[in-house]
Amino acid sequence: DFNQTANPNHNALGLPTDCAACHTTGPGWNPASFDTHNDYYTLNGAHAVVANDCAGCHNGDYNNTPNTCAGCHTQDYNQTTNPNHQAGQFPVDCESCHTETAWAPSAFDHNSFYPLTGAHTVVADDCVACHNGDYSNTPNTCDGCHTQDYTQSVNPNHQALGFPMDCESCHTTAPGWMPATFGIHDDYYVLNGAHAAIATDCAACHNGDYNSTPNTCAGCHTDDYNQTTNPNHAAAQFPVDCQSCHTESGWIPATFDHDGLYFPIYSGKHDGEWSECTDCHTNPSNYAVYSCTNCHSNPQTDNEHAGVGGYVYDNTACLACHPTGDADAVFDHNMTAFPLTGGHTTADCLDCHASGYAGTSTDCASCHTTDFNQTANPNHNALGLPTDCAACHTTGPGWNPANFDIHNDYYTLNGAHAAAANDCAGCHNGDYNNTPNTCAGCHTEDYNQTTNPNHQAGQFPVDCESCHTETAWAPSSFDHNAIYPFTGAHVVIANDCAACHNGNYNNTPNTCDGCHTQDYSQSVNPNHQALGFPTDCASCHTTTPDWMPADFTIHNNYYVLNGAHAVIATDCATCHNGDYNNTPNTCAGCHTDDYNQTTNPNHAVAQFPTDCQNCHSETAWIPSTFDHDGMYFPIYSGKHEGEWNNCTECHTSAGNFAAFSCIDCHEHDTPSDLLDKHDGVSGYVYQSNACYACHPTGQD
Repeated sequence: DFNQTANPNHNALGLPTDCAACHTTGPGWNPASFDTHNDYYTLNGAHAVVANDCAGCHNGDYNNTPNTCAGCHTQDYNQTTNPNHQAGQFPVDCESCHTETAWAPSAFDHNSFYPLTGAHTVVADDCVACHNGDYSNTPNTCDGCHTQDYTQSVNPNHQALGFPMDCESCHTTAPGWMPATFGIHDDYYVLNGAHAAIATDCAACHNGDYNSTPNTCAGCHTDDYNQTTNPNHAAAQFPVDCQSCHTESGWIPATFDHDGLYFPIYSGKHDGEWSECTDCHTNPSNYAVYSCTNCHSNPQTDNEHAGVGGYVYDNTACLACHPTGDADAVFDHNMTAFPLTGGHTTADCLDCHASGYAGTSTDCASCHTTDFNQTANPNHNALGLPTDCAACHTTGPGWNPANFDIHNDYYTLNGAHAAAANDCAGCHNGDYNNTPNTCAGCHTEDYNQTTNPNHQAGQFPVDCESCHTETAWAPSSFDHNAIYPFTGAHVVIANDCAACHNGNYNNTPNTCDGCHTQDYSQSVNPNHQALGFPTDCASCHTTTPDWMPADFTIHNNYYVLNGAHAVIATDCATCHNGDYNNTPNTCAGCHTDDYNQTTNPNHAVAQFPTDCQNCHSETAWIPSTFDHDGMYFPIYSGKHEGEWNNCTECHTSAGNFAAFSCIDCHEHDTPSDLLDKHDGVSGYVYQSNACYACHPTGQD
């Protein structure tokens, strides 16, 4: 038995020959146990749970049972979708991630696929944080997971600044996104010199706020500018553009062009004669103040200028005569803060310097207050004009020409007024006092002389701007609706004044026939004149273009519309068919076809009158009021009332209602019956006309 057993092959597997080790004495060798299973394959975990369920692994075949994970669990591997092991090319060696206890939890070597560093290691055991239950096609780029972080970043605003979405270009995986580098800083602001030295000290410039960081010198260095005292930049009104004097390497050395802008101290006589700015600028808070007399003291200076006309021992006088610092220079007033131009070039020194040269004011009013006060046209004092003569005048002799740039403070010049801004006489005529500032104040004559339209006759408002702009008199924006409202076709030509006025705006008619008499006279369909229509177009027409649609409320003056005619009162074409002349007003004029085509009864054959109203009303053809009893034979009264249904019962010839039959009803089965009834009646004939001849009322 042992040798011949093939499933499993006891010999091949070297099983013990002691049958009792596995079998009992039960018939058929079953059931059997296999306590030595661990000698061949150790059962642990979930395998141990199914130790007694041999079929679970062997399925009845105990030979060549595989002992590798993939040998039994290939189907599990292939069917796993979260994550998809095949698509992810996971190893088929289950134990590389799983234990024998259960598939989950597993110990996945994440770093083989995506290394977890920094903040990623913190969530290494929290798979859901990245995978959210789906392990297939998980992105491995920064923006694949962190797009929301990118779009919600406000300091700095990544989207607004167009930062790259590749997080690692600035960030590491360290938690909190910090620290970060900004290797593309030069794409936004180039860091050179001292700026480059603090490239990694972001707070020095940004102070925690990366939005709207200024990129100008003054944007960051206003405090440096204001706090600098040697020289005092603010007091000296130095430009706030640092780079005009400084480089980015450091504040010192600076490249201030003192020689070119103010006075030569790096060249000429004063080169090397000073050490500090305060040697000349004795007031460190105001570099506009300077001193020559600190070095060029008296009595030596007075002695050196003996006999020099106009000499004054004063700093500004020194600069006026020695603008380059040379001893042999001559005074050039134009090198001072007050160049001489115009009327000043012919003035004597004493005209301005009667009280000396030092401290002479450069304000206009200091010399010309009397001129200001005595000016009467215009009265400068009364109008409160500025005392700064230069606001209106040049230094040209006689105070002319003058401009008045503040004219808009008194009266705004727009349009045509602006075009005449330099032609003061055009409005002022030499008198600048009490100049009117209303339209009528200047343009009354224009108003009175305007004839087309005549403004006075039309009682137009004298407020020009109600119709005109300051650009020109034309085009104007006349409120036509206040005089004659525009509707319909009139609106279309609202801007084509000539269409109605033809260049003449006086006595323009405001009635229909005032403009449309020719339209009325030339109307042929219908001919308005021939029909004597009213000339008041509005009685039929609106202002809609092309005169349509029109109504004709006076139709009853020509033909009264009642009944069925009233129903089609607005359907003109039904009767007129587009031709409104010679429209008939008799029944036959319109209804001949109805008459000829009527077959029951056939009006034409029966020679009924063509005057429809003899039988019909205007309400409808039916019911009709044909007097058959009075005109022919009583069928609505007497013996025959109620004895018939259709005309054809008596009028057996459909095409001839003059023909009739009595014997169709009065046959009494055979003519002999009637013969018996008329026995003894002289002239009796069995014939319809004979019946009617003897019985015209249908009576016996």
